[in-house]
Amino acid sequence: MKRILIGLIVAAVLGAGGWFGFNLYVQHRATSEVEAAFAQIRASGGKASHGKIAFELSSRTLTVEDINVEPAQPQLANVKVAKITAVGVRQPDERHFSADSIDVSGVEATFTYTEPAKLKANYKIPQITARDFSAPIRGAEASLSGSIIDMYRFMLAQYATVSASSIAVPTVSVNVDAGTGNAGSGDYVYSGLSIQNVDHGKIETAKTDRITYSIDLAQPGKPTKMIGELSGLAATDFNSTAVRAALDQQGASDDSFHRIYRRISVNSYMVTTAPGVRLQVDGITFDDIAIRPSKFRPAEIIALVPADGSIPTPAQSRDMMEKVADFFEGFQIGKVEIGKQTIETPQGTGRLGAIKYDQDNIVLEALDMPLPQGQLKMERFALKSFSAANLMRWAASLRTPGQPPSPDQMLGLFRVLEGAEIKGVVSPYKNTRQLVTIDTISMNWGQLVGSIPSKASLVVKMVTPTDPANPALQPLIVAGVDKLAIDLDLGAAWTESSGAFALAPATLDLGNLARAQLRVALAKVPRDLFTTTDRSEAMAQLVEVETGAIELSLRDRGVVDLVVAQFARMQNVSRDAARGAIVAMIRAQGEKIAGANGDARMAVDALAGFVEASGQTLSVKLMPRAKVPLMQLMQLSQSDPESALAQFRIEASTGL
Repeated sequence: MKRILIGLIVAAVLGAGGWFGFNLYVQHRATSEVEAAFAQIRASGGKASHGKIAFELSSRTLTVEDINVEPAQPQLANVKVAKITAVGVRQPDERHFSADSIDVSGVEATFTYTEPAKLKANYKIPQITARDFSAPIRGAEASLSGSIIDMYRFMLAQYATVSASSIAVPTVSVNVDAGTGNAGSGDYVYSGLSIQNVDHGKIETAKTDRITYSIDLAQPGKPTKMIGELSGLAATDFNSTAVRAALDQQGASDDSFHRIYRRISVNSYMVTTAPGVRLQVDGITFDDIAIRPSKFRPAEIIALVPADGSIPTPAQSRDMMEKVADFFEGFQIGKVEIGKQTIETPQGTGRLGAIKYDQDNIVLEALDMPLPQGQLKMERFALKSFSAANLMRWAASLRTPGQPPSPDQMLGLFRVLEGAEIKGVVSPYKNTRQLVTIDTISMNWGQLVGSIPSKASLVVKMVTPTDPANPALQPLIVAGVDKLAIDLDLGAAWTESSGAFALAPATLDLGNLARAQLRVALAKVPRDLFTTTDRSEAMAQLVEVETGAIELSLRDRGVVDLVVAQFARMQNVSRDAARGAIVAMIRAQGEKIAGANGDARMAVDALAGFVEASGQTLSVKLMPRAKVPLMQLMQLSQSDPESALAQFRIEASTGL
């Protein structure tokens, strides 16, 4: 029995010795692996050190303390870590390791930028916790040229090798030092950062409960801070693959769009700038953000910025704008919505219901803002088919030193968007207490030929006060007309196959005064007339254009009585006498123009009858008797009106 007991004791001692020996071996191996990773940093010219390393075999827990890393590449961060604890560490193969959880405490990272201006950013992260973490044992070597683009590309490459079920960071504090007297210094605090399902360059969701910041604006003589708070920032379905391809210095040939975010959203945003100025935004969302690697080339834009910080030359500015235009062509957002916005200023409080972007259309809704003359309200403002890329190219075309923009350059604005719309406006009129009300102003154009639209329309529905300072409106004011209702509808289109151009409809409704409608047709309008901006060339092209039918309709809703009353006051006669005198003048002048032209005489009679009785409609139609060149007609209209009218068969009538 004694021998058995002694044997058991010996076996236990030997087993314990083997256990501790194996544990020491495993800890030695873990230490070697950590030291090898640090040696990799030293081999690239950087500095790396660590404190105590411990490995507990039963729970497979690795602990590393007092880490200090200073990479040789200045654009990478100097990093200090108080302690890393990895639980459930495994090595599935020779190149990778995994852990059930990793806790990192006391993290401090410092970035120092020197281009284009010196800037230092210090990050402090008290705690980071990762679950189900997997990554390479050793990171790839940073082969960088020194540019910030290379830095991001390297970081994305490392990020694409990592996976984790969750990462939680309770707090991140950032201090930015832009130098004494420079704008940009400030403090940022990120609270409640959480990331779910990181999978080799993809993230399912990333959220931050709150971001607060305070930034020095460094205005001369006005030390001002910008203070802001953003809550509920969230991003879903991030994919870094397309971003890495776009940052590849060798250039990507992929010309298709790849989504990098499904959605980015913010619950609310508040910022305060100057005293008494505060902006509040209730909700922001960006949906379906995608890039096209062949066009999304930020490195090419940065390369054009002068390294010495000097102002770019006009040629450099044009090149930069062209690259920015390409950049916009490589960037796509499905939808954007910015919710209710309130801005408080010493002059008053302004509000905007929403800003929306969808399919290249930009819409502002429910604007209510103070003006020196009163409050401006607008139901809707929209830009149709807006192109940021074309805007940059248009702006680049205007940058010719010492020369004003040419007509062709100005016409390039038609390529930036295809229309605009304003609805539901109530605005103070000048310094009076009267209001301008706009139901609709809508402009649309398209079917560009060169830089000129071959199709356009304009709709205006509004009421404006009659301005006493405008001499042309004095008869209306004397007659007691203090408001003018305007309803305008213009449309014009050119058909390339036939060369026909039509102005139809062209309608002007002046409320309780009159309603006029005009239709004009032209034939044989050449394409080159739209592509040339040279006046002499345009005049040469106009020689080919022929005049078609011209139709005019005028409905009297009070304008005849207004003219008669004004004439009566001027002549100090009764209204009946004034009306008779006007009719007589029309017939007398008509005799001079009409001559032996019976059709013209018919038009004069119709106009006289239109004045004789109020509330009638005057209709006049001119139809070419034969070929009527437009240029010839314009010349005859000035030198020989009778001959000009003789080119047409005239139909005229007056009726209720």
